[in-house]
This record gives sequence, C-alpha cells and structure tokens, in this order.
Amino acid sequence: MNKTIYSEPHKYIVKQLVNARKQAGFKQKEVAKKLGKTQSYISKIEVGQRRIDIVQLKDFAAIYKKKLTFFIK
Repeated sequence: MNKTIYSEPHKYIVKQLVNARKQAGFKQKEVAKKLGKTQSYISKIEVGQRRIDIVQLKDFAAIYKKKLTFFIK
C-alpha cells in the first residue's frame, strides 16, 4: 500500500490547492500570513512534501473562497 502522502488523491488535492491559490491571486507568502504559518510551510504542502488534514483543508478553502468539494475528486 502506498503512503497517503504519495497517493493519487493526495496529489489531486495538492494540485487543486495550487490552482485555487493562483485563481485567488495570492502568493504563498500571503497565504502563509493569513494562516499564521511560514511560506516554506505552504511550499511544502504545494509540492506534496507535507500532509494536510481536513481542518487545514477547510482553512485553505475559506481563504480561497472554494467549497471543500473543489479539492476532492
């Protein structure tokens, strides 16, 4: 069994996070500030090196003004 972080569903979420950020017109640093995190934290999520849980996904969705279903296939 593949690790969750390398699974196809995780890769899809990561892709959609990047798409949503770009559609919203934010840079990683701006999102990090809104979340109280560092830019490197956002970068690691966006390249798939860091797992994201549902609570974090909900926070990203709120910032990007997207429904949770946008991020899930």
